[in-house]
Amino acid sequence: MSTYYDQLILTSNGTRVTYHNITEQVKEIIEKSNIKNGICVVSSPHTTCSVVFEEYVHDTDFNGDEYIQVDLNRILNKLIPRQLTESDYLYPGKEHVAFLHSLNDPDYPTDEATILNADAHMRATLFGASETFVLKDHELLIGSVGYIYFIDWDQNRVRDRKCNIMIVGD
Repeated sequence: MSTYYDQLILTSNGTRVTYHNITEQVKEIIEKSNIKNGICVVSSPHTTCSVVFEEYVHDTDFNGDEYIQVDLNRILNKLIPRQLTESDYLYPGKEHVAFLHSLNDPDYPTDEATILNADAHMRATLFGASETFVLKDHELLIGSVGYIYFIDWDQNRVRDRKCNIMIVGD
């Protein structure tokens, strides 16, 4: 049994939900791994991001978002509206804001408006942070229309996101 780890760095656009089609990158990492049969886990360490498995849709809007992504955003905007002010949701509370300020971490700026993202947290919770795929004969078993997407639900600022890929097998 062998393991292989790699990481993608993906930049969000900071103004709307960002969808990254990472299918080809994952396939390249599998190729580098030299693992023929096993599993491939694709995961996000971020609490406002998700990894999903979905059909590739050829049609896109003017932003470059696939139609199914646009449809998904429309539905989610009705179910979980974007947080624009501190009164839209209870999150983040005063204690959490104080905690974030105490981190001294450049990924958490001191501008409170950047953490008005309760909607992103809820969406990420619904969709989950990872997907697991079967690897057989050095091929990712995702069918002919299945693709892997990394989604950054947070719309408050541009930033780099990490996507972890772990391959386990023989």
